[in-house]
Amino acid sequence: MKRFDTFKYIPEEFTNSAVAIGNFDGIHLGHKKVFSITREIAQKEGIPSAILTFEPHPRQYFSPDNPPFRLVTSETRANLIEACGFDVLFEIQFDKHLSNLTSEEFITKVLLEGLKVSHVVVGEDFRYGKKRQGDTEQLVLMGSTLGFEVAVLPKHSNSYLTYSSSTVRTALKEGNLQIARDCLDRWHSVEGIVKKGQKNGRSIGFPTANLDFDDVVIPKFGVYSVFVDILSGKYRGNYLGASSIGTKPTFGNFNTNLETYIFDFKGDIYGEHISVSLVHYLRPEIKFDSVDALVTQMKSDCRKSREYLAGVSR
Repeated sequence: MKRFDTFKYIPEEFTNSAVAIGNFDGIHLGHKKVFSITREIAQKEGIPSAILTFEPHPRQYFSPDNPPFRLVTSETRANLIEACGFDVLFEIQFDKHLSNLTSEEFITKVLLEGLKVSHVVVGEDFRYGKKRQGDTEQLVLMGSTLGFEVAVLPKHSNSYLTYSSSTVRTALKEGNLQIARDCLDRWHSVEGIVKKGQKNGRSIGFPTANLDFDDVVIPKFGVYSVFVDILSGKYRGNYLGASSIGTKPTFGNFNTNLETYIFDFKGDIYGEHISVSLVHYLRPEIKFDSVDALVTQMKSDCRKSREYLAGVSR
């Protein structure tokens, strides 16, 4: 998949494409419905299939000091999009210039002059242009006038929930990982590079792989059963484990991170890229009266995690 960070100077081979437009945070089943229709149009018309999204997320751009809300980083989002089989990703910079374009200018300058789109696919709540003034009704009308087709899809849902990024965020904050999975069609995961910590876990017989939350949403504090994928290095592979999200209050409180104890593993993975999938919420974070009490609880957590994961598929 080819990637561009601008809507200008696009090679001719990637113009005249069918383009799905949105922020696509998390790539849930609603997004995948949009993706499926876009690929179907591209295949039928014999044109490239493309995604148009924005970096940073507009909400992040306008409110940079608010708590992290994104489900995935831009790199993880790009990897998930590539796995969906698209030809090209336009991940254009959301900046002062783009945010000040009127809705009409967004259509003419970005979609027509820049990408030279043939077909556009969006969800029914898609908004664009300065102060979100543009809506799908305007997009359809201008498309018919300017020579590109527009497909507007209703919200996608099952019998008990509507697939949305906000649904996933709420589920993670509540520790309801099954709801998150039902929206995403996969376990929610946290990816990153393993960093050195205070080595408290190692000192008590539970060495952990530490990940920071790099501008992504922080799930409910507590202990989780997890699947672990080591994505780089000589220990690359799939493992089981138990993770803690929080501030390590027994040791004095630190910056929030994710610590993962990988079962039956003794290798050095500092600096390696890993993915930790949150499968089951075991218990809240607790400040213990002693390290011995913590160790006793951790042994119980690991036993329960092994038992739970034995009956769960990736």
